[in-house]
Amino acid sequence: MNITVAPSVCPHDCPSACALDVERRADGGIGRLRGAAMPYTEGVICAKVARYAERVHHPDRILTPLKRTGAKGAGVFAPIGWDEALDTIAENFRAAADRLGAETVWPYFYAGTMGLVQRGATNRLRRVLGYSEQAKTICATIAGAGWMAGVGKKRGLDPREIADADLVVVWGGNPAATQVQLMGLVAKARKARGTKFVVVDPYRTPTAEKADLHLMLKPGTDAALACAVMHVLFRDGHADRDYMARYTQDAEGIEAHVVSRGPEWAATVTGLSVAEIEEFAALYGRTKRSFLRIGYGMSRSRNGAVNVHAVSCLPAVTGAWAHPGGGATYSVSGAFAVSMDLAEALDVPSAARVLDMCQIGPILTGDAAALKGGPPVTAMLVQSTNPASVAPETELVWRGLSREDMFLAVHEQAMTATARFADIVLPATTFLEHADLYTSYGHTLLQAAKPVIAPVGEARSNHWVVAELARRLGAEHASFGLDEWQMVDSILTASGLPGADELHAMRWLDCALSFEQSHFLDGFGHGGRFRFAAVWGCDDMPSLPDYWEVIEAATEETPFRLITPPSRHFLNSTFGDTPTSRAQAGRPTVLVHDEDAAKLGIVEGSKVRLGNRRGSVVVHVRPTDGIARGVVAVEGIWPNEDFVEGIGINRLVGSSPVLPMGGAAFHDVAVWIRGEA
Repeated sequence: MNITVAPSVCPHDCPSACALDVERRADGGIGRLRGAAMPYTEGVICAKVARYAERVHHPDRILTPLKRTGAKGAGVFAPIGWDEALDTIAENFRAAADRLGAETVWPYFYAGTMGLVQRGATNRLRRVLGYSEQAKTICATIAGAGWMAGVGKKRGLDPREIADADLVVVWGGNPAATQVQLMGLVAKARKARGTKFVVVDPYRTPTAEKADLHLMLKPGTDAALACAVMHVLFRDGHADRDYMARYTQDAEGIEAHVVSRGPEWAATVTGLSVAEIEEFAALYGRTKRSFLRIGYGMSRSRNGAVNVHAVSCLPAVTGAWAHPGGGATYSVSGAFAVSMDLAEALDVPSAARVLDMCQIGPILTGDAAALKGGPPVTAMLVQSTNPASVAPETELVWRGLSREDMFLAVHEQAMTATARFADIVLPATTFLEHADLYTSYGHTLLQAAKPVIAPVGEARSNHWVVAELARRLGAEHASFGLDEWQMVDSILTASGLPGADELHAMRWLDCALSFEQSHFLDGFGHGGRFRFAAVWGCDDMPSLPDYWEVIEAATEETPFRLITPPSRHFLNSTFGDTPTSRAQAGRPTVLVHDEDAAKLGIVEGSKVRLGNRRGSVVVHVRPTDGIARGVVAVEGIWPNEDFVEGIGINRLVGSSPVLPMGGAAFHDVAVWIRGEA
C-alpha cells in the first residue's frame, strides 16, 4: 500500500504539544505516527499517540449524529441527519433561554484538544449569546494561583536548560507518564555532566524509579518540606542574601518564619526522616544550577496553592535564578504572545455568571451556592471533555446529567460516559481531520496543523458545529464566518506573527524568551520582586509558606489518604477505549503499602472496597513498598464500566472549590478500606 507522510501536531493536554509525522495510507486512513525532529521533543513521542490509528479507526467510533431513544445514561440511540440534530439543539437552547434567561444554557468544555481554534469554539458561542461562563478549574487553576502568588508571571525556565543543570528536582510530577521528553533531557544531563536527579512524590512512579533520591512524603505536606528546606538553607549559609535583597520582597520575614520549621518539625508532618530532609536540603543548597520542575500533583489538594507557592520560594532563597540551568518552571505558556480575542470572542463583553466546572455535580443538582444565585442549568453542549468520568463526585454528576428537564448535547469521537446521557450526540473529528493552532505549556514552539485525512464518517469539528449553531440561533461574530484555516491565519495576523501558510511551512516558530526574561533578571511580577508573603485575596490562607492544615485528613473512620494520579497508558479519559492501552494498563488497581495490606489482611489480586461519605468503589489490590504508609493510589482515569460495580474512583473525590480560585482536590481524599468477597 502506498504511504505518504504528512505533518501534524498532537492536540492533547500534555506539556509537550509534539510535532508529528503521520503515515497517510492510500485508502484515506492513517498508519503509524512518529515524532518530528523538533527542538525539545527531538522526535520522541509517547507510545499511545504513536498508535493513534487505534483511536481514529476504532470500530466503535461515532460516525453519525444520534438521537436518544432510551433512558438517559443507557446509551440507546438512533441515527439522524445533521440538520435534524443541529435544529434540535438550537430549538432546545432557544426554548430554555426564553423560559429562564440565557444563563440557563451552559456550554461546557475543556482540554480534549489544546488547539486554540477548536478549544475556543465553545467560548465563542457562549459569549456571543450570553450563556453562563465556565471557570476552567479542573486542572491548572490551583497550581497557577500558587505560582503567581510568588512569581507573578506565567513563565519560567525553558526545559532545554536542563542541559546546563547540575541538579534536577521534579516535585509533584511524573514526566515519565506525562512529559516523556523531559526524562530524555534529564538522562542526557546525567550522562554529560553527572546531574543529580531528585523526585518528590507520595509513591514510586516510573519517574521516581529513575531518581538518585526519592522523597516519598505524605500527600498535602509539600509546603512543610519546603519550609524545612528553607530552614536549612538559612541555617547553613546557602541563602544568597545579595540576590534576595535585589529580587525579593520580605526576605527577613521568611527567614524569621522558618526558624521554627526545621527538619524535625517537617518529619512529623511529612513522614520523611530528618536525615532525608537534611540530605535533600544540603544537596539543593550547595547546587546553584538547580532546575526545579514544579508539577501539578502537589496542587491537587485543599492546600495546593500554598504548597506550590512554598516550593517556588526555594530558588528565590538560593539565587538559583541567576545561573544557567537554575530556577524553576511550572508553565512557559507566557512566552506565547498570541491574541485570543478572535479565538474566544474576548472582544464581546460578558456579564454572565461564571460557574465552576469542578462543581458540575452540585450545579446540575440545584445547589444554590454553586449556581451563584442564578437559574438552574437546563441546557448544555459538551465538547472536548467527559465530566461523567473526570469530574469529582461522579454519583452527583450522574444524577444531574440524568435529569429529564435538562437537555444535553454531546459532541464526541467515542461513546463516553457523558455521551450516554445525551439527548443528541454529534460525531467529532480527531485532530488529524481538522486544522488548528497550537501553543504549549511545556515548550516555546508555536505550531499550526492542517487536516491529514478527511473527516471519518460524518464527523465535524468543534468550530464547524459552533458556527452552524450560531447561524441557527441568530448569533453574529467574525469567527462564525471563517473556516478553520482562516481562523488560524487571522489569529496569527492579529498577533503580529507569520501567517498560517508561512508557519505551516516552517513547521514551528520558537518563541523562547531571553535568558534575562526566563530567569526574571528583568524582574518578577508584583513590581519586579518575588513575593515570599503571598497576597491571596482571602483571609483564611497563610501569607508566608506553611503547612496549612485544611486537608481531608485521615481519621479513625477513614484512616487512609487516597491519591488519583494519571496512568501512563491513558490521558485523562482519552485512550481508555483503545485496545493496546487497555491491555497494557490491566485493570483498575489500588496500590497499598505492604505493611498496611498485611494489617488489613488483603493480598495481591484480591478485591477491596474503598469508601467515604460520598460513596464507595470496588477495585483489585496491589501491595507495594513503593508508597507511603497510610497512603493509597488508584491510577487512571479508567472508564467507569471497568470498575467492579461500574462507577469509577472520582465518586470518592469532593467537589468543594479549593481556595483561592477554585479547583478540585483529586489527591486529597480520606477513605476506609475493607476486604470484599
